[in-house]
Amino acid sequence: MANMPILKLVLNQLSIPFKVKFRHASAERTETSSVWVEAISNNGLTGYGESCPRDYVTGETTASVQHFFSKYQNAICKEISNLSTLRAWIANHQNALDANPAAWCAIELAVLDLLAKQENKTIEQFLNLPALHGSFQYSAVLGDANNEAFKLSAEQYSQQGFTDFKLKLSGEIERDKEKIAVMRQLANEGIRLRVDANNLWQSADEAIRFLQALDYPFFAIEEPLQPNAYRELSMIANSLNCKIILDESFLRIEQFNALQAAPQHWLINLRISKMGGLLRSLAIIESARKLDIGLIIGAQVGETSLLTRVGLTAAQAASDILIAQEGAFGTHLLENDICESPLMFARAGLLEVANHPNLSQSGLGFTFQEKPHFISALF
Repeated sequence: MANMPILKLVLNQLSIPFKVKFRHASAERTETSSVWVEAISNNGLTGYGESCPRDYVTGETTASVQHFFSKYQNAICKEISNLSTLRAWIANHQNALDANPAAWCAIELAVLDLLAKQENKTIEQFLNLPALHGSFQYSAVLGDANNEAFKLSAEQYSQQGFTDFKLKLSGEIERDKEKIAVMRQLANEGIRLRVDANNLWQSADEAIRFLQALDYPFFAIEEPLQPNAYRELSMIANSLNCKIILDESFLRIEQFNALQAAPQHWLINLRISKMGGLLRSLAIIESARKLDIGLIIGAQVGETSLLTRVGLTAAQAASDILIAQEGAFGTHLLENDICESPLMFARAGLLEVANHPNLSQSGLGFTFQEKPHFISALF
């Protein structure tokens, strides 16, 4: 494998307005909150990486990303020159990466993109994975909008052929009952529904009472309690006879130790940014497979096509345990995407690989002629 030193790393911020406001129990967003890294080689190639630091998920902020970047950028440029040195660097800095997964994610993706371009390989070829093929099915995601806006969105998704839905709960019983009433009207379409509570309740009993009052056969509940309350989450799974989706309660591979006693209760929301990059995500996929724990390849609200591209790599690697896939909104949500041909779902939530020839180009498949106006320098 060729050795190719990284000349420099550049850290930027992405600020792209949304077409519509997106709200859930933990946050309300009207634009992206993402960081963008460029890894530049001494022969003129550039690799690109993206991540979405969230203080309510991993405790990270833009300021913490800047601190991590300034601390490690010189060492990364000096010590990483190929895939083996990249893997070694990850192994030697596990604690730092556990504390700064989104900061590392953007850097790692930029480095992987650069290294794969240097060898003129797709990211799958570079990592010895099968080439992307076929189609990917995405879920409809419904935020915590008012009833009129919620109903309009749900009906539009249904008319477009979506059958897999994720619904954000508010914790207000009458408001959430109105949402469920809308979903009941779509039930004849054969939909599958999961709900995301974003850590609303303090106890299992409180969560069970609320969810039972909604009286709907959810196939899974995401994060009903404060993070890492595994025993109480198992109680909810037993009482409601459904899976529990772990998001904030699963940030690193060591947390599988808490899931081994009852693997049948769990699904994991695997978001590349939250997990600390692609290589750490692929390791989690392998461990989940051994325990027969299903995965949802998730997304942070406001991701651009670059993180969507990496999510495809993870989804294909997890195909035998893949339960659902989120994201790929592109300019359905964003006023602009980072690339000229956004990578996003079409009718019925399908993304057809054959419709996106850039997926077979080297690296992650994206090039940019000029720096877009919505990128601003951070470091």
